[in-house]
Amino acid sequence: MIEALKKLESDAQGEATLVSDPKLLEELKVKYLGRKGLFASFSSQISQVPAEERRAAGQEINRVKLALEALFAAREKALESKGVLSARRLDTTMPATFPELGSLHPLTQVIYDITEIFRRLGFNLAEGPEVETEHYNFEALNIPLNHPARDGFDTFYFEDGRLLRSQTSPVQIHVMERTKPPLKVIAPGKVFRPDATDATHSFMFHQIEGLMVDEGVSFADLKGVLLAFAEEFFGAGTKIRFRPSFFPFTEPSAEVDVHFPSRGWLEVLGAGMVHPNVLHGVKIDPERFTGFAFGMGVERMAMLKYGVEDIRHFFENDLRFLKQF
Repeated sequence: MIEALKKLESDAQGEATLVSDPKLLEELKVKYLGRKGLFASFSSQISQVPAEERRAAGQEINRVKLALEALFAAREKALESKGVLSARRLDTTMPATFPELGSLHPLTQVIYDITEIFRRLGFNLAEGPEVETEHYNFEALNIPLNHPARDGFDTFYFEDGRLLRSQTSPVQIHVMERTKPPLKVIAPGKVFRPDATDATHSFMFHQIEGLMVDEGVSFADLKGVLLAFAEEFFGAGTKIRFRPSFFPFTEPSAEVDVHFPSRGWLEVLGAGMVHPNVLHGVKIDPERFTGFAFGMGVERMAMLKYGVEDIRHFFENDLRFLKQF
């Protein structure tokens, strides 16, 4: 048996040296070391060896097995160093696969676009809490107790009297309480109202509020800022118009429309001069300082810019829609 094992080792060395194909090398390895290979037959015959020779035969079996394993490992490494195995593992003729890249949600992108425009106009980013008190959401904004917006049908109230903010305007108050004029801020964020969901309404949506307070700020400044924004956001040559309106926290107030060649005039935001009562409430002298404020719905701006007809598309996570942005 010992002589037969040595011959097996010699034969394997001779055949392995001649093999240059990875597939054939694997077949040769199975031929010698497989479960039903040539070496396995010797292991099964050990019981037939005379007792006085059995120890030496067992030692030779172990030595030859290790030698064959080392032989095939070395030959595989040699082929790999020549690029034969790496070519097998990396088939450059196969079509390439690429991971699919994600992108910003269209609403996130619109928020970034709008805030970046106002940042270039000198506005700083400001944020405020989504859970507010009636003081910040209503009273400090000159909204009286009997105003419809304070009704439970228009605002989400908690049992402790707090509420989910129904507008981003409370950020104005927080900013003016901790920062004295001159100041210019732009404040994006989520707002909440108990509206029935349809093509143009949602119980949660996004607004962006802007505020500027300084000495000598006028309605002309407001118009100049909003015209610059509209031309940057919707395109050069965009026309805007102001229509008189009413908001408790601004006086005078206006609805601002943008002209679209294919759709005519469409309302995009509300704006006005900060009401003196609001300035009084945050201890800013309205005789010395004036300011303007404006607010817009992010979803509405995105729908107008991209021609989206249903606000629900933004929240349904349908990749067929989201991949367009």
